Order: sequence, then structure tokens, then C-alpha cells
Amino acid sequence: MATSQKRANQWRRWSEDVIPSLLVPYLSYIQQTSVLRYTNAPGEAQQDLAVCQAGCRTRSITVACVHFDALKEINIITCPCFPVPLQLLHCGLFPCAPLVPSLAVDLRILEFVRLLFVCQAPNQTAWCDAVETFLDGMGYKLSCKNNLRRRFSNTFHWYRVLSILARNHISSIITDVRRGQARIPLIDQPSEYLRSRCLLCFGGNTCHEADARSIPDIIVCIDACFTQKRSTNPRSASSINPPNPTPTFFLSNDDVKAMEDFVNSSSRAEEEEDCYEEGMRVPVSVLNGCGESFVAADEKREKASTRFFTDTGLMALLCRHDRVLWLANLTSAGEKQHYALALLDQLFKHIPPQMTIGLLYDIGCQLEQSCQKWNLLDDNTLSHLSFAVAVFHAYGHQWPCQIIYHPRKCEGFGLSDGEGCERLWSSLKQLIPSLRVSGFHQRLFVLDVQIRHLDTKSIQGYGHWLHRRWLHCQIKKNAALDSLQDLDVNEDILRAEWKAQIAHQMQPVPRQYKNKAAEVITTILALEKTLDAHETSVRELEMQLYVGAVANVVEFNLQLADARSRRAKIADTIRHCKATLGPQGQADLMTMKNDIFLTIRLNACAVKTRIRDRLHQRKFELERLERSYRATVNEHKLRSNTQYSIKRREPAILKLVSTYNGLCTQLQSLIRQWRAPPSAIPPHLIARDGIFLLDVDDEIWQDIGLDDEGMHPPAWLSDEATRSGIHLQLELDRCVEEETRLRRERSVMQEWMLAEWEAVQTALRDPANDLVMPFHLKARAEELLCICVIWRNKVQEIPCAWPVESWGPTNEDLLQAARDQVQSSFFQDDDDDESVRVVDKCDEDGNPAYSEVGDDELMDATEEVALADEYRYQDEDLIDDVEDSFMPSSPTKSTPKKRRCI
Repeated sequence: MATSQKRANQWRRWSEDVIPSLLVPYLSYIQQTSVLRYTNAPGEAQQDLAVCQAGCRTRSITVACVHFDALKEINIITCPCFPVPLQLLHCGLFPCAPLVPSLAVDLRILEFVRLLFVCQAPNQTAWCDAVETFLDGMGYKLSCKNNLRRRFSNTFHWYRVLSILARNHISSIITDVRRGQARIPLIDQPSEYLRSRCLLCFGGNTCHEADARSIPDIIVCIDACFTQKRSTNPRSASSINPPNPTPTFFLSNDDVKAMEDFVNSSSRAEEEEDCYEEGMRVPVSVLNGCGESFVAADEKREKASTRFFTDTGLMALLCRHDRVLWLANLTSAGEKQHYALALLDQLFKHIPPQMTIGLLYDIGCQLEQSCQKWNLLDDNTLSHLSFAVAVFHAYGHQWPCQIIYHPRKCEGFGLSDGEGCERLWSSLKQLIPSLRVSGFHQRLFVLDVQIRHLDTKSIQGYGHWLHRRWLHCQIKKNAALDSLQDLDVNEDILRAEWKAQIAHQMQPVPRQYKNKAAEVITTILALEKTLDAHETSVRELEMQLYVGAVANVVEFNLQLADARSRRAKIADTIRHCKATLGPQGQADLMTMKNDIFLTIRLNACAVKTRIRDRLHQRKFELERLERSYRATVNEHKLRSNTQYSIKRREPAILKLVSTYNGLCTQLQSLIRQWRAPPSAIPPHLIARDGIFLLDVDDEIWQDIGLDDEGMHPPAWLSDEATRSGIHLQLELDRCVEEETRLRRERSVMQEWMLAEWEAVQTALRDPANDLVMPFHLKARAEELLCICVIWRNKVQEIPCAWPVESWGPTNEDLLQAARDQVQSSFFQDDDDDESVRVVDKCDEDGNPAYSEVGDDELMDATEEVALADEYRYQDEDLIDDVEDSFMPSSPTKSTPKKRRCI
């Protein structure tokens, strides 16, 4: 039999026979050992289990057992009634093979390694080498044919599968009970899958508010990562490892392929004239500018080679709380739209029809244009979907696009930034080396395991997240209110001026000028100044090559070719524009060239355009440098060149700023001397401080005084108080939206805790449960208590959006859980003369410890927990940075028999 066939048969036995048969015995063993707190000595339990009453044919097997402090060998008498995996599990061991294992590992070792490998880069080879060296130093040595690494890897993998399925089994029991207690029809609720993914988004009893106006019910973000690649098999093997029997967050290949075929079958005719496309609020010319900006700067289209990598990256769909909803495995060289559409399609299959979604995506404007133009999403879906761009990448978009798609300018997105995917990629960066050479399904499995670990870490951090966001929102809101009060501008006027600004700056290019010839002349004059700047840039590059001041010849040649290409393109455009002018137009062109004010103004406009281009390039390069933590060793040279390029361009940008400010000063002087048109507006200077931030409200985006306006310029253009008031009013609106959403999430949090607690208590009272399940249900209840103590303390200052009857647990339960969190617990020997229980002052007096518990006492206890939490969290701003010591070290919290209070 071929090796691949043997492997497939073994995989099938594990998935279909061994793991399902070990599920209940594993839960029973966890109960008997108090979550692996105690263990049985090898060989003690297997003597009774080996006695077969059915007269089956038996077989003796010798198994090497790896423990923390020893390497032992035991004999097992196996038969079909008592298979080897079952006998080893009762001994606290897990086998490396489903039928005749030669190695078994202590469950406590496997659990320790499981937790270790989600907190650091997994390296089973290094772990096995260390174990063999450690045991060899104590005189233990394996004499088996195969090395430890391969057999330990198999053991560890299937132990993780068993632990995942065991926890899912307990969760399914609670879910079934809670669904039976549901207070609203299931058709009006998100799916159970989404409820399990994020309780703040999908865990409430109300999924859609009719009076929410334009605020989406849920905010999600999408982004791709091309560092999580998988190399092509060097042996060109066509087979892949079999799938795992565990739930996955990845879309199926069939769903992704179906969406790809649908997108490719859509028409691709292009429009030449600038206009508004159906359903869009931004003209085509602006969208094309955004698309060109991201294609040029974001890794030049091809982001991963399909020649060397079979899987080129990942694309994730996350909610605004950084919880993964779904992942898509990328196999193309670039960031294709069908991956994002497949993720959105899957999301809408799991939500009720009335729920609305707000999407933050780096190129959200491009995605909406494609959906509207080619009908990639149906009208009903698009009516429930709002598009915006992520805050970090908004600088790459044209200013008119930012007015519509920037989350700080458009309604409904509050203070969400859309950068949750970036935080996810940072959390997964430790997996890059090992997954680069793993199998297909193994790669997906490891990513799933890591995401489950992040879920466990973040669930207690929900309270800290809401508390931090609430404080941030209140600070920004109060600052905006104070500034608006100082300006003393009517709110209705500010809103009217903002609408007028949008209407003016959203006009398609052909409609911006009544006189087409004047528009062409203005374009020619501006292009000639831009051409001069490109000529200077090309000469500077050629001079560097002449004097030999080139650090990287390959990169320099690409840069020089790009500069020459831009110069040639602008020159061709100028020739084309001049050809469209008649005799009168040619004469007007010469007249305008002799106008001093117009010449200086066009120079200033060209310089400002050049500054924006340079800042765009620097920002994109800086982004690559900031993401260098995800890069491999092979990209070290690229990072060095990028850093050098950034520093080299800063003086040139600052010089352009000085040049622009000098031209603005000349224009102001001409206006004071009455040598400018009567309606001329002096342009604003660009401040050198903060020029590299490219914030959405910076002066760099505004071309005030650099274009032709009417005799009476609008207030949003000429009045500084109105312009500042518009910015502050928009910020206040976003803070109000964020405050509304946080209040809703605070109510949903309490509803989820109440429903979960009632479901666990109902399941505990179910007489149909065996002796094993009550233990695990009680452990889940203790876990909920610990979470509830933290949540209740952190969100107490956030008002609810609607009244919620209670949190679920009683004050007595919460008080006990709060005290347990600030007390230490140690194992005590049986012959210890000291007290082994927690001592309380009330116990010493002979009175009941918790006979009467009031809210004041509960708050005192939670304040102690809060003080400890603040100490742990004082240097951390993100949920991703929560210390692991603060989270439960295992899915269920142990209840030790003996404790000592210190």
C-alpha cells in the first residue's frame, strides 16, 4: 500500500472512529482529575480495563510513555472492546497512532504545549529536541525506530482536535438550551455561528433598530495579507493532506470559485466621459484616481508570486471588535475583488434581512463602483450595505472621495477605524515561518487554532474595550462641544455649508467650467508647470547616475524609468490639449501666460499637487516600513532601501513646502496691491509641522484660492470660522454615533450574559445529563462569573440603550468570584497541619461568611479586581496586548480541593 494511502486511512480512523469514541471518556477524565490537576500513575487503571468479558482476541502492546519527569514503558492488553486509545486515555496518556501506537504522551504535557504554541511561534522540532535532551540527561532514552518529533507531532495534532471538539460539545448543549428559551423568532436573529463569533455585535435580543436612521447595525472591515503564504511543494505532489474534523473559519474553495466565475462573467465595458455612474456619489474621474493611486503604491499589482507559492495570502472579514467572522484563502497574485465579495455574500447569508452592515475597506470606493456597475451584489443587499474606506489608507484617495467615504466624514461609522485586520495580521505574524512549508489543511487548522486562542483572550477584554472607547468618545465629544461654543456659529448654517461643499466638490470634471476653452487653457498651464517639475526630477536622477551616487541600481532604474514615463505622458497630454484649441484659444493661452497673478497662482497649484504626490509616496513607503514586523529575513534589504528612500525625500518635500508658501506670499502681495482679479482669494499657507501626517482635515487637501470661483465665494471656502465649525460639527456627529453604538453594545453585553447564565443554570437542572456534564457546566458557570465581575465593573459608567433586568448571577455569586480572583491557591499535601480552606473573618466569629451581601460589599470586591486589572493593563492600549496571565489558562477553570489564602 502506498504511503499516501496509509496516511489517508489513518486520518480516516482518527476522524471517524477514534476521536468520536474518546470524546466522552476525555470529558470524564477531565472531571476525575479536576482539569488535569491530579493524574493516575501509568499502569494502574489499565489492569482492570484489559479484562474482556466477551472473549475477544487480545493483543499485547508495549508503549513508551513521555512524562514531565520520566520516560516509562507500559504493556497494554488490547481487544476490540477495550482499544488502546481508550486505555491510554484512562491512564492520562494520548497515543500517537489509532491502532498500534508506539508512543504516548502525558495529557498535561500536551495541554502545556498547546497553550505554549499559541503564545509563541510553534516549533515542534525544537520542543522535541529539548525534551529528548532533558530526558537523556536523566538517563532516559527512546529506542524506537522513528524519532520523537514525528510521533509527537501526530499525538499533539489529534489531541488538539479532541480538545476543540470537547469544548464545542459543551457549547452545543448550552446553545440548544438557550435556543429553546429564545424570546424572539430565530428568523429575526443572526445565525448561531455569528453569535459565537462576537457577542457585542450579534449576541443581543434586538438585531435592528428601526429608529437608528443611517447608522448601520454592524460595522465590519475587510483586508488582505500577503505575508501568510504557503510555498509550492518542491516535489510537485498533487495530493494534499486530508481535512480536519473541526469547524473552520475559512470559506470553502467552492464558494470562492463560484464567486470568481460570477465576477469574471460580468461585462467590462468602460466609460470614457467623466460622469456619475448609477448609484454612485463620486464621479468616475475621482474613482479612477483612487484606483491608480493604490495600484501604483500597493506592491505594483502582483503581491505574491504564484510560481513559488500555491497559497498567496489571506483575506479576513472582522467585526469592529477585531473578532474574525470569516477568512478566505488567497491563491491569486493580487487582491481580487471576488474574495471580498465572497466574504460579504457569506455574511449576508447569516444575518436577518432587515439588518444593515457598514463596510470599511481600503478600496471601498472601488468595490462599491464594481458592485453598482456590474451588479455583483443584488439591489436588496446593496441597500443594506454602506461603504467606507479604512482610516489608515484614506490618504491614498482623492479628496472628493474622502468627503464621501472617509469614516470621519460619512454618517454611521462613529469612531471606528477599520484597522482590525492589521491587528489580526500582527497577532498571526509568529505563524509565518512554520506555515510557509506546511500542508494545505494543516495551515488552515493552525490558523483556526490561533484565532480561537485570540477569541479566548479577547472575551474578558470586552469590558476594557468598551470602557476605553467610552472615555475616548467622551473626551473628543466634550472638546468638540467646547470649540463649537467658542466659534458661536449656528448648527443649521454649518450643515448647509457642508452640503454645499459636497455638492460643489463632487461635480464631474466637464461640468466644473462653463467655458470649455478656458478649462483647456487652465489645464495646459498647470500641466506645463508639472512638466517642468518632472523634467527637473529626471535631470536630478540622471545626475545621480552620472556621479555614481546610486545605492541600489535595480531600484534606481525602476525609479528613473517611472519618472521618464510620467514626463512623456504629461508631454503627450499637453500636445493633445493644444491641438483641441482653435486660433482664439491659442491667443488666449499666450495672454494668460503673460498674466503675473495667474502665472504665480498656477505655479502654486502645480507645487501643491507635487507636494501631495510626494506625501502620498512617502506615506505608502512608510506603511511598508511599519509593517516590517511581518516581513521575513529575505526582505531585510528591501526594508533598508525603503527607510533610506523615506529619509532622502523628506528634505525635498520640505523644500517644496517652502516654495509653495513663498508663492502664496506673492499672491497675497498682489491682492493687496490690487493687481489681482476682484474676486481673488489669498491661498492658505501650509504649516511644516504635521505635514507628513496627511490627516483628513489638513490644509494640504484644500485648494482655496488656487482655482476660479465666483464673485462671491461661499462661506465654506472663504470663512475660517465656518470651515473650522464644519470640521468640529462632523467630529461631534461621529462622537454621538459612537456613543449611541457603545450604549447599545453595553446593553447587548448584559443581555448576552443573562441569556448565557440562564442557559447554563437550566442545563444544570436537566436530569437527562449524565454525571460528567454537570462538572463541565459548573466550570462554564464559574468562567461566566469571572467574566461578569470584570464586565460589570468596567461598564458601570456607560448607560444602557434600553433597560435590561439583570446580569444573571446573584450578588453573592459575583462577590465570591471577585474574591477568588484576588486570592492565590496552592496545592497542599494531606499531612499538612495548616488549614487548607480560605479563611474569612466572618468564619472566625462563627457567623455565615456571606449571609447578607449588599451592593456596597460587592462593589468593594469588584474595586479590588479593578485595581488589579489596572495594574495589569496600565501600559496597554489594545486588546491584542492583554497579558495571558489574566485569561483562563484552560477552557474550564479548575476548582481545587485545597486552598491556602496568602
